[in-house]
Formats: sequence, C-alpha cells, structure tokens
Amino acid sequence: MQTLWMVLIGIGIFLLLVLVQVVMRVKKPVQHAVGGAAVGLGALLAVNLLSGFTGVSLSMSPLVLGVSSVAGIPGVTTLLFLNLLASV
Repeated sequence: MQTLWMVLIGIGIFLLLVLVQVVMRVKKPVQHAVGGAAVGLGALLAVNLLSGFTGVSLSMSPLVLGVSSVAGIPGVTTLLFLNLLASV
C-alpha cells in the first residue's frame, strides 16, 4: 500500500511539473519536464559514481530522488550542502 502511495505522489509531482511548464508556455512541456528530471537524476548519479574520488555521496532515498528530480542540479547541490552541514 505504501508503494502505491509513493507512485501516486510521484505521478502527481510530475503532472505538477508539466503544469508549470504549460503555464510558462513552453512548446513541449512534457519533454521539458522529463529532461529536467533526467538532468537532476544524472547529477545525482554523477555525485554517487564519483564518491570514491571525492568522499562525498548521497543516499538513495525517496526524498533525495524526489528533490533531485524536481529541482535538478540546484537541488543536488543543496542536498550536498545540507549533507556537509549535517556531518559537521
């Protein structure tokens, strides 16, 4: 049941992103929303792949995946900053 709710929340957030793109009058709102989510997840993947060299990593939780999908590179950067603050 909890997985179903997580999927429904994810779909709702994606539809909200598409709605924001429609309001901003983007020509291809779905493609733009998917591209932004892909860039954010790619940045998260890059951070975790390079963690062996940098010593910095982010755990894969629904919150981290959601923030990186919705906010993109600035979201991943914010998560890294918060991770740094929490470790001090």
